Amino acid sequence: MSSYIIGLTGGIACGKTNLTDALKAAGAPVVDADEVSRQVTSDGGAALPALREAFGDRIFSGESLNRKALGALVFSNEEKRKQLNSLLHPVILSECDRLLSLIPGPAVYSVPLLYECGLEKSCREVWCAYIPQKEQIRRLMARDGITKKQALQKIRSQWPTLKKARLSHHVIRTDGTREESAQKAVALWQKTLQRLSDHQ
Repeated sequence: MSSYIIGLTGGIACGKTNLTDALKAAGAPVVDADEVSRQVTSDGGAALPALREAFGDRIFSGESLNRKALGALVFSNEEKRKQLNSLLHPVILSECDRLLSLIPGPAVYSVPLLYECGLEKSCREVWCAYIPQKEQIRRLMARDGITKKQALQKIRSQWPTLKKARLSHHVIRTDGTREESAQKAVALWQKTLQRLSDHQ
């Protein structure tokens, strides 16, 4: 297991993916739960049989998962969302643990539901991508082509971003440009590496 795990989290549409990509590009070893989630739910993925059994053919187009149909089903139904999470999370987390175990030094563990899943306990520190909720709603509506009501529904399916930010060791404001946000994350990574090497 990585000797020093940095959890990276944030609310939906708060720019966590941009920070994750910037850290990868800067050479940081990153285990990305979103990426693992896509792998286990892509064609032939490990999670598909359980999803078909739980929700039936209506969330599939042939052998492929219809992500839009699944999203429509779970975001409007709390019970279905919990059921989905109980099926997906163990598969995703098991693969993430395996990947983290292959990294000898410091690593970034990028997880949208880090606090919701209690994964902050396995991290030495947590960084949070943060924007005020008004901007979060605006970005989510623009990104997904949805109404304000639908955006709020998605936002409320997670812990409030402000709560995550208050619990985190470092908060990365992402209401500037993508480049500015990316630079903040990379600078924080470099500073952390320096601090860890100073303490060796």
